[in-house]
Amino acid sequence: MRRFDVSAPDFDSCFAAFLAEPRGSPGDVEGAVNRIIAGVHAEGATALLRFSREFDRTELTEETLRVSQTEIETGAALCSPAVREAIAFAARRIGAYHQRLRPADGAFTDDAGVELGWRWTALDAVGIYVPGGRAAYPSTVLMNAVPARIAGVGRIAMVTPPGGLQPAVLAAALEAGVTEIWRVGGAQAVAALAFGAGPIRPVDKIVGPGNAYVTAAKRRVYGVVGIDSLAGPSEVVVVADGANDPAWIAADLLAQAEHDPDAQSILITDDAAFAEAVIAAVDCALRSLPTAPDASASWRDHGAVVIAPLERAPALVDQIAPEHVEFAVDAPERLADRVRHAGAIFLGRYTPEAIGDYVAGSNHVLPTSRAARFSSGLSTLDFLKRTSILRCDQGAFRTLAPAAVALADAEGLAAHSRSMSLRFNADD
Repeated sequence: MRRFDVSAPDFDSCFAAFLAEPRGSPGDVEGAVNRIIAGVHAEGATALLRFSREFDRTELTEETLRVSQTEIETGAALCSPAVREAIAFAARRIGAYHQRLRPADGAFTDDAGVELGWRWTALDAVGIYVPGGRAAYPSTVLMNAVPARIAGVGRIAMVTPPGGLQPAVLAAALEAGVTEIWRVGGAQAVAALAFGAGPIRPVDKIVGPGNAYVTAAKRRVYGVVGIDSLAGPSEVVVVADGANDPAWIAADLLAQAEHDPDAQSILITDDAAFAEAVIAAVDCALRSLPTAPDASASWRDHGAVVIAPLERAPALVDQIAPEHVEFAVDAPERLADRVRHAGAIFLGRYTPEAIGDYVAGSNHVLPTSRAARFSSGLSTLDFLKRTSILRCDQGAFRTLAPAAVALADAEGLAAHSRSMSLRFNADD
């Protein structure tokens, strides 16, 4: 964990260098991913099953790739009633939030008499990647599938690494409206969704987080299909004053750090004594935290504490452009309203980032690695397309055509010009 003080003469250069340090950069990911994608593209299910043996040590057939409806329902029934109730509660809140984000079709007639409009239509098919390995993530299923269902996507195909499918994940898939589940993970799952492989039909867009191989595969197939984003390690910035309980803020920092050794947690505070109390609380909490190995590595290698006047906090947040930022201060809007670059903003002492991960209703699939400078979190909009609609009657066409012809001629596009001038001159 690094300590910074904005009053230090070298703060700007040192802090910028810290933010530029790579997080999560394994070896030849691109080479391995290119081999996998080329194999699935060329050989389909044959390569898919071979890579499952190679990477997941799992023997599958085309018949056993798909998780049957009976398996889904039987597995989901093993989920405890309390967890199933929580899943349903979260799904309702996520659905209500994303329903409000659904845009309306529209049309108008401008002063030239041209009818202009737009129409939103849902994607036909979406693939959702749900990680396995470290933990079961029913929240990932909900955050990806519920907005797709709200948008009107007809086919929602979920892929997840083979192995024991957790009851909570299956219960979330049922609740969210997932239409099919496949036992396949890694770059080969992304390739199967993009190109199709045996019984897995291709989709139009792939969403959901994954490891470096999954992210590299999504980058590689973009253009064949759409993708949501290129997810990097998770990150949180907590802006807090000395009125907070240090244990609360320590827990918020560790809630992000426990995701991954490459995750990043940063505290910004104007109170040096409070900062030391938070550091001590982090050290204390790590002694009993079940996820301490990952959280300790994250805090040690990528964590930071910045001592700065709170008035400087919005500018520092914009420099970081984090996935999440908490403002655990009185009147948090005063600072938060000045932030331009953040995936999600959490206001007040009783709004920890973790509440947004599960049940607040907003999406937890958010831009990482400073992508908040130019992108947004996953929403209903990611599963919709906007089509423009135009209509000119004779009068409106005659109003527009002279300028359009002049521009076509200027660009040397004779057929463009003729397409308009023939109509214009026919009216004389």
